[in-house]
Amino acid sequence: MESQYDLCFVTAPDRKTAEELAGGLLQERLAACVSTVPGLESSYWWKDRIEKSAELLLIIKTRRALREDVMQFVKRHHPYSVPETVFFGIEGAPKEYLDWLGANTLFTTNIPKDKAPGKEL
Repeated sequence: MESQYDLCFVTAPDRKTAEELAGGLLQERLAACVSTVPGLESSYWWKDRIEKSAELLLIIKTRRALREDVMQFVKRHHPYSVPETVFFGIEGAPKEYLDWLGANTLFTTNIPKDKAPGKEL
């Protein structure tokens, strides 16, 4: 059976950006946990040149159903024109961990507008 949970890697240029991304993802329940790893040095091609940057790595624990929402959130709040959002399925984790992850993220954001909270049924 395919995992319904993911890790997402996002690099950030500085601590402030990393904290804002992590806080926003948690606040909107798009992530159950965001780990920030400082001290990353990235080398990459950008505009026909090899660049080097000091960065922080965010490891976002989320539901697979929220991939698009996580990508859109990062795109809206990230200073890079092409922010990294790379997903990996979580495999082999204990059931209790997956239950915790599921309990602390939205089940889906694909709620029909007529069923959204605050709407009369």
